[in-house]
Amino acid sequence: MFKNKDNNLTKLDNIGEFNLIEFLTNDINIKHKSTLKSIGDDAAVLDYRSKKVLVSTDFLVEGIHFDLSYMPLKHLGYKAIIVNISDIYAMNGIAKHVTVSVAISNRFTKEAMLELYDGIKLACEKYKIDFVGGDTTSSTSGLTISVTAIGEANQKDIVYRNGAKPNDLIVVSGDLGSAYMGLKVLQREKEVFKVNPKNQPDLDSYTYLIERQLKPEARLDIIMLLSELKIKPTSMIDISDGLSSELLHICKQSNKGCDLYENKIPYDPQLLATCEEFNLNVTNLALNGGEDYELLMTIPQVYYEKIKGNPNLTVIGYIKDSDSETNLVLRDESVVKLKSRGWGSSED
Repeated sequence: MFKNKDNNLTKLDNIGEFNLIEFLTNDINIKHKSTLKSIGDDAAVLDYRSKKVLVSTDFLVEGIHFDLSYMPLKHLGYKAIIVNISDIYAMNGIAKHVTVSVAISNRFTKEAMLELYDGIKLACEKYKIDFVGGDTTSSTSGLTISVTAIGEANQKDIVYRNGAKPNDLIVVSGDLGSAYMGLKVLQREKEVFKVNPKNQPDLDSYTYLIERQLKPEARLDIIMLLSELKIKPTSMIDISDGLSSELLHICKQSNKGCDLYENKIPYDPQLLATCEEFNLNVTNLALNGGEDYELLMTIPQVYYEKIKGNPNLTVIGYIKDSDSETNLVLRDESVVKLKSRGWGSSED
């Protein structure tokens, strides 16, 4: 789709930047009263009135954050939005607006860019977000996407990373490790394809894992749930770099220790089965894999009865005072220091 081998596809050189922008954005609908001016002027005009404004920006770079040999462009556009709005939800805010800037090489066609923007628009529609601006430019080396997400929250509702208190419960949404395992499956199939291009991959056993990698979701539903339960976390962060990194961010910024229990970390059954097949340690995938985009939070113990038994939330440990270590309590009840090691160590 993106390589210009078909004469029926439109080269970007033949359409021009401004015509391309109009082509990609002419069907965008505005959803929020806070959007006074969207695409079509020198700048968007937003009115958040009495709310505080939350802003987050991320890059996605071809060859670093995604591989187009197995990442469909529509999925990539969708994921680019999710990655950014997840940061807004991690502040206990509501994402309202995004801007999207794209640097593209001449190997892409107009039709390929439409596929990318279809994914962007789909995410915006699902999460009720206004797409209000951005930029396009040429690139000599592949595809780069930069998204800025803008959201709102009442000042009293904003949750930072630095508010964890001793004896707070450490709580996580959803399940962990599946996105990284999905990546490993896709990378394996890519290598098989290189050896035998006629081979048709059988991915039926990995559908959930692959979806978690290619088309993650942001946990707006958890923010809504916390609001309904009248629970305000003392700290919160989204899990983009792995559970260990994110929990250590909270502990460092809150100047606290923690005990994280290995046997409490939630996993999907498909992940457990696939880890056995690949001979990978499931705990290391959860701790170091990343890209789960679940929410990690600390909440006072007084709220335990409200979340007990909720299938969307799991208590995985507790916060300790500032003199304590950041510990991982293993299944055999031995204790090791929690370390942030990143994706390179996820297979150990």
